[in-house]
Amino acid sequence: MRNFNRQMHKKSDYDEKVLDLRRVTRVVAGGKRFRFRATVVLGNRRGEVGVGIAKGADVAESISKAKHDAMKNLIKVNLKDSRTIFHEVEAKFRAAKIRLKPAVTGHGLIAGGAVRAVVSLAGIKDVTAKCLGRTTNKLTNALATVEALKKFNSERIK
Repeated sequence: MRNFNRQMHKKSDYDEKVLDLRRVTRVVAGGKRFRFRATVVLGNRRGEVGVGIAKGADVAESISKAKHDAMKNLIKVNLKDSRTIFHEVEAKFRAAKIRLKPAVTGHGLIAGGAVRAVVSLAGIKDVTAKCLGRTTNKLTNALATVEALKKFNSERIK
């Protein structure tokens, strides 16, 4: 019971953002079965960030399951001066390709969509980001951003 309470306390320290919510279908003999797939980004704005994906019978169930999955996939990102990244980095995940560049203090967060959500919840305040791939899929762009952040000697949090 003590471990459960600690985990609940830890969840409250994290901010969350629902990136994507989709209705998915499975065709069966009697017709179509609808479910929901949620993509959630979780971060504490101090260097920890994770992306979770889950399906559920309704929206609330899929979002809570995705939050739980994001907690399991948290990584710790090393930041320079706790504001920006150390060097320019590119990463690819499936069709998505992302480039992150460090910026000077006060430059701000120049990124869009899923990349902005992941980077801001990680606590990075000054960075320039560009999606180089042709895909507009928020899920793959978010996971490509996490892959880029893993390149800074990031460690997986258990």
